[in-house]
Amino acid sequence: MAFSKTNRRLKIRKRIRKNLAGTANKPRLAVFRSNKEIYAQLINDVEGATIVAVSSRDKEIDNTGSKSEIAAKVGKAIAEKAKAAGVETVSFDRGGYLYHGRVKSLADGAREGGLKF
Repeated sequence: MAFSKTNRRLKIRKRIRKNLAGTANKPRLAVFRSNKEIYAQLINDVEGATIVAVSSRDKEIDNTGSKSEIAAKVGKAIAEKAKAAGVETVSFDRGGYLYHGRVKSLADGAREGGLKF
């Protein structure tokens, strides 16, 4: 029997997280994508602490345009906040989603903002 979409994503997510961990110097850029919104956060897995978090629900993010355009804006916003927190390089955790569409737009926006993956 085939996995449901959610179970398939969680299985891929576990496989990714097995080999990926964030540190203070190189935190993990974790992405969560719901049907309407997109969320991104920088996580230090050694301390179990979130350094910076941005979502499409934040007031400073302009929610006009397509979902991919909004994801790019979120990527730029997290890059700006990361620079302010003193972070320049990150490990990208796509959270089991395909590197396609909104997840790719967020990553491209973060790269435009100055983050290095």
